[in-house]
Formats: sequence, C-alpha cells, structure tokens
Amino acid sequence: MPQLTEPENMPPAPFAGEGIVFAGSTLRQTLRVTVGGRRARLRFSNAFGGAPLPLTRVAVALPGGGRAGTGEIRPGTSRQVTFHGRPSVVIPAGAQAVSDPLSFDLAPRSVLTVTVHLADGQRSSAVTSHPGSRTTSHLLAGDHTEDVTLPGAALADHWYFLSGVEVWARPSAAAAVVVGDSLTDGRGSTTNGNDRWPDRLADRLHARRATSGVAIVNQGAGGNRVLDDGLGPNVLARLDRDVLAQSGVRWMVLFEGINDIGTAGAAEAAQKQVAEDLIAAYGQVVRRAHARGIRVYGATLTPFGGNDAYDDPGGHRERSRQAVNEWIRTSGRFDAVVDFDRAARDPAAPRRLLPAYDVGDGLHLNPAGYRALADAVPARLFRDEPLPRAFGYD
Repeated sequence: MPQLTEPENMPPAPFAGEGIVFAGSTLRQTLRVTVGGRRARLRFSNAFGGAPLPLTRVAVALPGGGRAGTGEIRPGTSRQVTFHGRPSVVIPAGAQAVSDPLSFDLAPRSVLTVTVHLADGQRSSAVTSHPGSRTTSHLLAGDHTEDVTLPGAALADHWYFLSGVEVWARPSAAAAVVVGDSLTDGRGSTTNGNDRWPDRLADRLHARRATSGVAIVNQGAGGNRVLDDGLGPNVLARLDRDVLAQSGVRWMVLFEGINDIGTAGAAEAAQKQVAEDLIAAYGQVVRRAHARGIRVYGATLTPFGGNDAYDDPGGHRERSRQAVNEWIRTSGRFDAVVDFDRAARDPAAPRRLLPAYDVGDGLHLNPAGYRALADAVPARLFRDEPLPRAFGYD
C-alpha cells in the first residue's frame, strides 16, 4: 500500500537532503511473490510524491540464497527492466508506472530483488513509500544496479516507490486482496521472515492444489483507518486504487476498524457513533466491490483489552468492538465471515488476546498469533465458483 513517508521514515543520511532524496543513489529491495510465472512486470508508485520521480535504471534478479532482505543477488540472474522499450521512466507526481513484461521465471512464494538507480534523485521531501515493510532495503551512492553485492550499503527497513509485482499466470489464477491495518501489515512479525498472516495464508493455500493459483495482495498499513485518514488514506478513499484497480482480483478480505474505535473518544456517545459509521462504511465497501464482481469476506476485530491507548476504563470501546463484530457475524452483508476474534482471544478472558499470541502490548500479535489468524481462514473461500445471479445488486 503506497503511503506518504513520515519524517522519521525518510531515507537515512546522506540519501535524504533538503528537498531531494536518493540523488545519485542505488536502492535495492526484496519482496516475496505468491503465485509464480514466467513473465513479470513491476509497479512503481509516485502517489504521494511532490515532484516527478525519475527512475534511471531498473533491474530484477534472484536474491542470494533466495533470502528476503539481503543485498546480494545471485550471479547471472540480473535482468534489465524497461518501460515502453526504454531503460528509464519519469513518473509524474500522483501517478504510477507499470513496466514492460519481462521474461523471468519466478517460483511460487519466491523472493525477488528489485534494484533501482536514481541518477538525479527525486526533488521533493514528499516521498511515496511503505514504512512497515518488515523487510530490509539497501542504499548505496552511485550506480550499482548490476553489482552482485553492495558492500558498505546503508540499511532501512522500509520499501520506497515499489508497490507491486505482477506475474503472467495460468488462466485459473486469481488474486485475493487483503485490506487492513498494522495487524495485516505484520507489526510483531519477523523482519525478513515473511510470517505475517497473509504470508501464512498464501503458504496454506498453495499447499492445496485447488487453491494453489491464489495470489495474495497485502494492502495493509500500520495506523490505517476505515473512516478517516491516518497513516495513509482511509479505506473508503483508497478502495479504488488498492482493490478495484488491482489485476485479477476475485476476492477481498476486510480486516480493519480497530484504529477507528481506538482513536475515537472513549465516551459512550462517541463510541456508539463510530460503531454505526463503521457498519455503514462496511456496507459501502461491499456494494462497491460487488459491482466489480469481487466477493468480500469480513473479518471480526481482534481484542485489545489491556492496551494502554485503546482499552478505556469504562469499556465503551470494547462494547463498540463487540457491536461491530456482532454485525459482521450476523448481518449477512459479507459473502462470508472470518472469525479472527475467536481465533485470537483468550477463552478465559475474551476481552484480551491469548497470551501465547500477544506480542506484549495487548493489541498486536506475534508470529504464532499471525499463524493462528491464517489458519482461521477457510481455504474453501477461494475456490472458483459461479457468482450468484443477483450479485452486485444488494
């Protein structure tokens, strides 16, 4: 999910200066694909850039040892990426660029390295990134696009500019977009471990032949909200870009709303209002996705009892969470319900996470907790079945 980079998440010195970033620099990043294929293309985003983004050279390669977060590439695997047959591209402010398709074998759930050289940098302090990458990127002065290693590179656990990899897959393949906040972005997961719950879900689905063609598109971002902008645009504002405009989407999982409840006032009236507004917003998401032939699965909100910021003494936020979850479970508006609340809560204290899953703040999960969420998603939801006759007219 593209976001505006906050000051503390800007590239480290000397890669960010007054009104310019990455001047004369190489940026090497890794990310994991889900479905494999023999042709691929890249998406680069300048959605929040305050100036055009000139990419001088771009290359893809397989990472050393197949590892995420490494600055090393496997010798002989680097391939140049082009844009309309050209080695470079300038992306206007607010726009994105999709590369030419490139013949490049990618195995399912493998890691890809993308290296970018920016000879002139981007002349803006407004930069597009994804801060919660949980993946290490490597930054080095000069053009090192083809270099096997980047000795002396600076490190940053953020992605910049790169917003997706698409593969040309078999006709039965399709994408499931996961929309969420930090719990989907993977706060509490392992850096370079690819053990967020959407990663674990991809592993489960690909272990079954019937669902091995499902691509998982993670559109989660820490601090994101459904109703109001937070870290990144609100869900209603980003739905077109992050879901409807993605390639090959057949399903959507919506797991978001905790930050709306947690940042609204703790008074009873304020919480009643935010619960009602969330329910109305969920209905909007379902209606808009159905109009594009996309099934929408609603995930219940997990507990936050004991969290210093969100758990109010009067319990009004907890009552909002319960009201929202009751609507998700019983309204019938979603095509199916994924009960993450049930999967993550402590049976002895249902307002709290199971201690074995709690990263320590009462809100976010550790890798075991994220595995439990992935295991709670029924694989049958991603079988290719005909849509109901009245689909899209709810």
